[in-house]
Amino acid sequence: MVLLQALNLFSEVIGMSEIITKVLPGFMELLPEEQIEFDRIKNIITTTYEQYGFTAIDTPVIERSKTLLAKAGGETEKQIYCVENRNGAGAGNSDEYGKAELSLRFDLTVPLARYVAEHFNELSFPFRRCHISKVYRGERPQKGRFREFYQCDIDVIGKDKLSIRYDAEIPSIIYQLFKQLDFGKFTIRINNRKILNGLIGSLNIDTDKVEILRIIDKAEKISRDELILQFKNQGITDEAVEKLLGFINIKGSTDEVISMLKSLGVNNGLFNEGLEELATVTTMMAEMGVETDYFKIDLSIARGLDYYTGTVYETVLDDYPKIGSVCSGGRYDNLASYYTTEKLPGVGISIGLTRLFYQLREVGLITCTRKTVADIVVVPMDDLNIKTAFRIANCLRTTGYNVDVLLEELNIKKKFLYVKKKEAFFTIVIGSEEEASGQLTVQYKANGELKKELVSIDSISEFIKSHYYEMRN
Repeated sequence: MVLLQALNLFSEVIGMSEIITKVLPGFMELLPEEQIEFDRIKNIITTTYEQYGFTAIDTPVIERSKTLLAKAGGETEKQIYCVENRNGAGAGNSDEYGKAELSLRFDLTVPLARYVAEHFNELSFPFRRCHISKVYRGERPQKGRFREFYQCDIDVIGKDKLSIRYDAEIPSIIYQLFKQLDFGKFTIRINNRKILNGLIGSLNIDTDKVEILRIIDKAEKISRDELILQFKNQGITDEAVEKLLGFINIKGSTDEVISMLKSLGVNNGLFNEGLEELATVTTMMAEMGVETDYFKIDLSIARGLDYYTGTVYETVLDDYPKIGSVCSGGRYDNLASYYTTEKLPGVGISIGLTRLFYQLREVGLITCTRKTVADIVVVPMDDLNIKTAFRIANCLRTTGYNVDVLLEELNIKKKFLYVKKKEAFFTIVIGSEEEASGQLTVQYKANGELKKELVSIDSISEFIKSHYYEMRN
């Protein structure tokens, strides 16, 4: 009632013609059948994470700007959504530099770092966390890019140290997850930042390492000439450029790449440490059940974010390379260093679910066919049948089915039009004749053909159970 009054008042003040109902650019709004499919995918991700013992947390959408930007800046600072306190007092206005004190989170990793630092004494380590929620970035709206989007993250955080074994467990989770999602063949591309940083160090390149890594990360997206030009713009010598290009282009099986990296004879401790870690991780991935043709070493994978310090991953769908990475992440030594003196190394991954859903829907890999989450629609033909309808519906709900009871007073034609539009697996019709005989009319599709059967009230649950799997699949 309060909402209705507010809307009426609003319309009187500005005029109904001025109310814009179109969703803002960069924000996704789904129709019911799309939302059902989106939630199905999200539930698969959630269930898989939980199967591996990751506990869900949820941090506030609004954080202090200083907290969010401690490890960020540059483009991130330009994209952040600031929050204004319209009361004009207290937190939420601006700091001594005129910047907003509060902002919307732009990812889930920085809030995780703050969370672990704040609750350090209450948590058990290694701390296994999952977080599936919305984040916000003021990006320029474009196709497939969103200002509000879901991220699906998992991380393992250690105290002082974290075994390299977790670096292998994470891709094994990716493998199991994308097998269940069934988006076709995929490849987990893996590298180690220590190898890259060690190689750069061995070449005596006196320039910003992070910028070089960002260029390497773009290697497959730009031409060789453009790649060379960007390297030279960083002041890198021709000799060093050729060695970098040769390194990036090392290809082959896991064993072949490891062997070729060893044969380079790079005299750098960090390089050799990274090579040993990479060999360990790839060996353990196979031991954890990841099929060898579902992962490969890709030395061009650098991950542009500077907090990655070791293993890095990117996952691509083999049949849809233009989509880019659908799951990425890696190892970081101490992301929480801005918030605590404790050393908290971690490893994790993130799936940008909103972007992934949009892109897969665009290429036709996702079909949104279900119009309702109800497995069964119960249709009482008149008021006398409503009591029986609720008794049957409640019985079916207790056995695990989603049941919609049509309570609207409609004529028969409109009732069955509602049923047709809903496209539930089963329709149960209760009329005077059915009630008198103790039988119900059940409609369902089998092999694409609409079928009707009379089923006794006492056996309706068993009937649904015997046909449910066929209908569901």
